[in-house]
Amino acid sequence: MNQYPVWKYLLIAIVISVCSLYALPNLFGEDPSVQISPAYARNMKVTESLQNQVEGILKDNNLEHVRIDRTSKQMLVRFKDNDTQLQAFTILKESISEYVVAQNLAPATPDWLRALGGVPMYLGLDLRGGVHFLMQIDMETAVKHDEEALINDLRTLFREKKVRYKSNTQLKGGGVQFTFLKVSVLDEAKNLIAKQQPDLVVTEEFEGDTYRLNLAFSERTLKENRQKALEQNITTLRNRVNELGVAEPVIQRQGDERIVVQLPGVQDTARAKEILGATATLEFRLVADEDNKLAGREYKRRDGPPVFLKRRVIATGDQINDAAATIDQRSGRPATVVRLDSKGAKSMFATTRKNVKKPMAVVFINYLMETKIVDGEPIKTTKKQEEVINVATIQEEFGKNFQITGLTSSEANNLALLLRAGALKAPMEIIEERTIGPSLGKENIELGLISIMLGFISVMVFMLLRYKSFGMIANLALLTNVVILVALLSLIQATLTLPGIAGIVLTLGMAVDANVLIFEKIREEIANGNSPQTSIHMGYEKAFVTIFDSNLTTLIAAVMLFGFGTGPIKGFAITLSLGIITSMFTAIMGTRAVVNFVYGKKRVTKLSV
Repeated sequence: MNQYPVWKYLLIAIVISVCSLYALPNLFGEDPSVQISPAYARNMKVTESLQNQVEGILKDNNLEHVRIDRTSKQMLVRFKDNDTQLQAFTILKESISEYVVAQNLAPATPDWLRALGGVPMYLGLDLRGGVHFLMQIDMETAVKHDEEALINDLRTLFREKKVRYKSNTQLKGGGVQFTFLKVSVLDEAKNLIAKQQPDLVVTEEFEGDTYRLNLAFSERTLKENRQKALEQNITTLRNRVNELGVAEPVIQRQGDERIVVQLPGVQDTARAKEILGATATLEFRLVADEDNKLAGREYKRRDGPPVFLKRRVIATGDQINDAAATIDQRSGRPATVVRLDSKGAKSMFATTRKNVKKPMAVVFINYLMETKIVDGEPIKTTKKQEEVINVATIQEEFGKNFQITGLTSSEANNLALLLRAGALKAPMEIIEERTIGPSLGKENIELGLISIMLGFISVMVFMLLRYKSFGMIANLALLTNVVILVALLSLIQATLTLPGIAGIVLTLGMAVDANVLIFEKIREEIANGNSPQTSIHMGYEKAFVTIFDSNLTTLIAAVMLFGFGTGPIKGFAITLSLGIITSMFTAIMGTRAVVNFVYGKKRVTKLSV
């Protein structure tokens, strides 16, 4: 009656063995490390010569390292303590500035275990330390960007179709306006717009001999553009965080206009804020001739008097595929190498071919969030800063690759990083900032482990006193449940946070809850006069439906938490969901296997339950 076939015992043994193996990496801790990776991944690799250079720098500064792990894309230099790590990070960052140098905590998992795919759980911000930012997107500026792009597209369209217009402008209330001198030309432009931009809302204005077309985005288009702005900003932030070398970052939307960024292990908060919030991009324009200054616009120069540039943009930062900080071979000064995409390269080649020996300017554009007091209330506005950082004579035609000079070393590095990661669609302001130190994270881990251990021991003592030998079997299943849960969290690379620890503690109580139901049913069957073997069988059979229903309802709640929650709530939901599944396995199959093995095929007169 109470017997399992051999294959079930083997299945349970295999599951427990495999899970024990993959839970093992969490026992080895982490090494304070310095991570070195290429800033320009397509043209640079982490080579043996770089490793020799790093080893030489560390030796010259009397900094001992445990070992160096190197691949073609990354190098990890491991140290014994945080002080040595910090010193090495400062020195290496200055010595090999062409690479991204970042602090990290590298798992100390043995090589043989890593070869089998064994990795520890990720630790969240509250356990590892780092910074938390809540960023607000300026959606009004995003719409203005789209209107500027619309104006440029229509200028190009009208020029190609030889449609002459008098002027164009952005309207203060939203939308753009084109002015024409003939109604026939207005009608021609209106037909072209209807074909090329069917989603625009077009209205006409007539005033004497002046004819105007007012163009605005539809509500559906505005909603789509705002969604795209949010998604582009998230993508750009991910690229920038990757450039910073942060391990296991959390970047996710919150509502329709906010983004949460969590950077575990980051200690240089100022650097993170500078890179994450920067909205820098570039525009390439020809310098206006002396005779055509009225057709251009005046721009401030970083060095020297203002300069007049033509209104037509040759290429923009959106068309840049790659960028890297370098040294100009002719002048020996810092520079940024730029690589354009096919569209930008085509435009650049066509322009430079026609304008050899003429000057071209590089305009650096940045958007800054400002707060002004109006009628006693703070009003947030976005200020656009435009500055010509370089004016150079076109010596020969070029297209895809070229370099920008006139920068300091740090400016060249920052500009390359921002261009490589992509421009933000709209400016963002950090409206909430929290910093958690490594020592606080360590304390959170210690307190979390203490809570788990106290809960674990308390449950074990209760089960032992209440259910005797069967209580010991439940405690064995409880221990197995924790091992399997940790293994699953490690395998799926879930991020463990304080709410996740709360989920583990809750799972401990729920895991033995099923055994309590089973054991109480067994006691009831014995009290009803059934034999021990029958009581065991009936106890598991009758309790199963109750256990399944109670765990299913909890699982449904956990799934809802995961579906609608964010951040730590998702972490709690994942831990709770996995804990429900593992507790069902250990409490029903696990304990039944042990009970069958101990009491099956035996004549039992009394149960210690």
